Amino acid sequence: MEATGRTALSVCSVLFILTEVSSEFIHIPSLVHHGIEGKSVLLSVETRFPLDDVEIQGTWSHTTPSGIRTTLVTFTKEARITDMMHHNHLLFKEPNVSLLIQKLNQEYEGDYHLNLNIAFHNETGRFIKEGRTVHVTVDVPVSSPVVEKSPSYAVVEDKANVTWTCSVETGTRVVFQWLRNNVALGASDRYHFTQDNSTLLISPVRKEDKGTYHCVASNAVSQGLHSRAVELNVYYGPYNLEVNSGQGLRTGEVFTINPGELVFFECQADSNPPNSYVWMSKSRNTTQVITVGPRLEVLSYRLAQTEEYLCRAFNNKTQKQDEAQFTLVVASFGTGKEKHSQKGSPVSPLAAIIVCSLFAIGCMLLFFLRRTCHPKRVLMSIYNRPLSEQKRPHRSGHEDATEDFGIYEFVSIPGKMESAQASCRSLARLESVQDMHTTIYDVIRQVPDTPSDSLVC
Repeated sequence: MEATGRTALSVCSVLFILTEVSSEFIHIPSLVHHGIEGKSVLLSVETRFPLDDVEIQGTWSHTTPSGIRTTLVTFTKEARITDMMHHNHLLFKEPNVSLLIQKLNQEYEGDYHLNLNIAFHNETGRFIKEGRTVHVTVDVPVSSPVVEKSPSYAVVEDKANVTWTCSVETGTRVVFQWLRNNVALGASDRYHFTQDNSTLLISPVRKEDKGTYHCVASNAVSQGLHSRAVELNVYYGPYNLEVNSGQGLRTGEVFTINPGELVFFECQADSNPPNSYVWMSKSRNTTQVITVGPRLEVLSYRLAQTEEYLCRAFNNKTQKQDEAQFTLVVASFGTGKEKHSQKGSPVSPLAAIIVCSLFAIGCMLLFFLRRTCHPKRVLMSIYNRPLSEQKRPHRSGHEDATEDFGIYEFVSIPGKMESAQASCRSLARLESVQDMHTTIYDVIRQVPDTPSDSLVC
C-alpha cells in the first residue's frame, strides 16, 4: 500500500512537470480564425513527436459565446467518434489531430478546445497531457455602404445640426469610419459618434464643416469599402469684408485721388451664398444710398474735397451683415500713387542722373571759357575807350595786312613819362597821347620773310 502511494505521487509529479513543457510536443500556427459564412476553416495542429512510438487519446470540444459546451470529436490514433449533430460539418484529419469545419454558420462561432493525452511506448510511466484553445469567428462580408444626411438640404451655420448615417445591407461586426474631403474625422466637442461609428452628429454646424463626406465600412473578412460622396452645403458669412481700389493712394481707411480722376471701388466679403452690397455716402450724421452691387464708380470732379463712404454686405440666408467705412480725399499728389510708393519709379533716378550730368558739363564749359577768353578784361577795355573811337571804324593805314608786320619801339617823352618803356596794352590809347603835341615814337619797320617769323603783340 505504501509503495503504491509513493508510485502514484511520483506519476503526478511527472505529469505536472511534463505539462509545464508541453509546448515542445504540439504547435498551433493560429489561435484565432476569422471564418466566412458558408466557407470552411481549418484548425491546424502540428505534432512534434513520432506517432509510431506513442499512443494518443484526445477530444475537440466547442463552447458557444453563450457558454454551452459540446464535445464534437473523441479520437485515438486508430479511431474517432463524431457527434452526430455535427457529422456533416466536421472532418477530423488524423494523424495530425487537426479539425476541419465545413459550411460555417453562426452556430460554429466560439472557442474550440483541444485536449490531448500522449503515452510513450519505450518509456514506461511517461505520460503527457496537452491542451490548447482556438477562437473562431464567423463573419459575413460587408456590402457597399450607403450614406444618408439629415436634413437633406443646406443648413445655416450656428443654427442647425446635421446627422450622418452609414449603413450596409450585409456584414457582421462592421466597423465604420467617416471622412471629410478624404480626411478622417474624430470625436470633438461638436462631432459625436455612436459606439460603432455608424452615426455622426455635428452640433452645431459651422463654416468649416462644409465639404464632401463619405464613410468607409469594413470587418475582419472585408477590406474597407467606400460609400458615394455626399456634399454638405453650409450657409455662412459675411466674413472679412473690405473695400479695395486700383486707383489712388490708400492709407488705412483713407483713399486719396487726383482731381478729375475716375475711380472704381470693389467691396468683397467671404459668404455663402454671395452677399448683396449697398453703397452709401455719409454726411452730417446722415446716410444716403448711392448704388447697389459690389462695384462703385466715383467721378472726383463731382466731389467735395473730402467725403465719407460706407459699403454694407448682407447675407439673406444667414440674416447677417457687415459694414466697411472709408474716407475719399481729392488732392493733387502727382501722376499717380506710384510716386508715393516705397519702391519708386525707375524713371526718377534716370532723370536725376541726366540733370546732374548736364549741370557738371555746364560748369566745366564755363570754367574753360573763363580761363581762355577773360571776359572781364575785354569788357573793361571796351568800357575805357572814348566814345568817338568806339563809333569810328579803325583803319591801320595799310590796305595789305602783311605791311603791318614788324618790330615796334617806343620812345619815352622827356619830362612827361617816367617809365622807359610802354607795354603793348597801351597801344590802344596812343591817339589820346598825341594831343600833347610831342613826338612819342619812331617806327622801325621790318617785314619778315614769312608770316611764321613775325611777332604779334
